[in-house]
Amino acid sequence: MELYIGGYAQGKREYVINQYNISPQEILDGGKDDFESEENARVYDRFHLWVRRKLAEGKSPEELTGGLMRKNPDSIIICDEIGNGIVPVDAAEREYRERTGRILCGLAGQASRVERIVCGIGQRIK
Repeated sequence: MELYIGGYAQGKREYVINQYNISPQEILDGGKDDFESEENARVYDRFHLWVRRKLAEGKSPEELTGGLMRKNPDSIIICDEIGNGIVPVDAAEREYRERTGRILCGLAGQASRVERIVCGIGQRIK
């Protein structure tokens, strides 16, 4: 598994598409797609939005992420960095931010490659 992180609109999706010659049909969107029901997914984009949706549904994104990685160990995860800046006043927003960060820490530990994308340029972290 590989993990690509970076700020909003920093070119993460385009970077991954260009690095691996991926077609748009191989990319699932965390804002709308149900990652758990897709078999043999190659790229999970906007992972942070999928975590938000699972929390809103009362599900455990930590457990679901473990299942995704067991089903698709060679997948690519693309996620916005959401832990920087001002700490949200709203408790639910703080929980979403913290749990997403902890999930990403676990994924980074398991990943064979971790890159941070800034202005469309990748910087390898691991």
